[in-house]
Amino acid sequence: MKKTTFTTVVSLITILFTVMIPQSTAEIKSLTITSDTRPMILLEKFGFTHTGHVRIAVSEVSVAASASQPDPSRLGFFLLSEESLLQVLIEIQQNPSFCVLDSHYITSLFTFRDLSPPPTASFNRSYPVTSPNEFSLFFANCAPETSVSMAVRTELFNLDADSSRDYLSAGQTQLPTLFFLFSIVYFVFLVIWFHVCYTNKRSVHRIHLLMATLLLMKALNLICAAEDKHYVKVTGTPHGWDVLFYIFQFIRVVLLFTVIVLIGTGWSFLKPFLQEREKKVLMVVIPLQVLANLASVVIGETGPFIKDWVTWNQVFLLVDIICCCAIIFPIVWSIKSLRETSKTDGKAARNLAKLTLFRQFYIVVIGYLYFTRIVVFALKTITAYKYRWVSNLAEEGASLAFYIVMFYMFMPVEKNEYFVLDEEEEEAAEIALREEEFEL
Repeated sequence: MKKTTFTTVVSLITILFTVMIPQSTAEIKSLTITSDTRPMILLEKFGFTHTGHVRIAVSEVSVAASASQPDPSRLGFFLLSEESLLQVLIEIQQNPSFCVLDSHYITSLFTFRDLSPPPTASFNRSYPVTSPNEFSLFFANCAPETSVSMAVRTELFNLDADSSRDYLSAGQTQLPTLFFLFSIVYFVFLVIWFHVCYTNKRSVHRIHLLMATLLLMKALNLICAAEDKHYVKVTGTPHGWDVLFYIFQFIRVVLLFTVIVLIGTGWSFLKPFLQEREKKVLMVVIPLQVLANLASVVIGETGPFIKDWVTWNQVFLLVDIICCCAIIFPIVWSIKSLRETSKTDGKAARNLAKLTLFRQFYIVVIGYLYFTRIVVFALKTITAYKYRWVSNLAEEGASLAFYIVMFYMFMPVEKNEYFVLDEEEEEAAEIALREEEFEL
């Protein structure tokens, strides 16, 4: 019994960590559980309004026990709010034989006692949720040394004023419009960028064409995200838009990190080649981004019910942190290289301008990574579920601001004001370089 209780507590702690992770929309999902012995399985997380509904259909249910056949009332489904999860954990710690299905903090839906008789062993019912809140849908197995196999289909939705179903969680129902509007902004951005490149075509380098491709991929990624969320909202399934979303997301993320690395090295507009150490950074970042996008697909297309879902989240977080750190090195190398060059080539003003530009770019990149990785995650965690869309708005707004600043700093300009200098400015730059070490 102690072993079972310990397993339950560990499972609950893992679930507590899992529910803190922002999850995807609760579209209609069909899943298969095979010989699973976990005491609790988190199936979905959804924000309900006062018109919320949960529909659960289970079939092909089989229970295998090492000892006697377990009491069917010890296995069942229930809803639990995030606030009540801590109370349930305390109850289990205080009472070793406590079953979560007996807690008054949960909203019990049904147990295996309600299943139809074998061989069908199935159940299908819809439940209204009249208390607006963000709930997690769980399956509990309080029978020790018992494994469960079953097919489960879940539908979580809210009803709109016209009685149509909205399969997006409350707080995410605004996402289709949000993503669509940002996609329009990026398409306009792309047109402006093409105009700038055409106007200054003598100063256009290969990096500027790569930046245009990045804008296109970002716009296409957002339009696919908007369509994905729209179809999930209306029908409960993405109708294939999720595949396009992941394809363009992969290309966009790889391009973004590549562009930052190449700009940081000064490729194509300061030098036509990459040094060996800069090539190694790209050789590290690109494969890691492949792994990160694979983890993203697993996280988005499965759910917390799979045993390794938390592990995939950890892999994604670790890889993302490594990539964010890796792309900083080329910028730092460029700053140090320019600093050394300024001591010997006699072009103090030009080097001071380049140093200032790269130092500003370093600060912009650090700010962007900090905001989108830490601030946005904090917003997703602390914001009320009804306003979860605000974190998406903040993330897309920060990304747009970063793109605008980066593209403005390195746009093709035939007559760059940095380099139209007289002798007095050259002398002032030499003094500045001697006094300023450009430490990071």
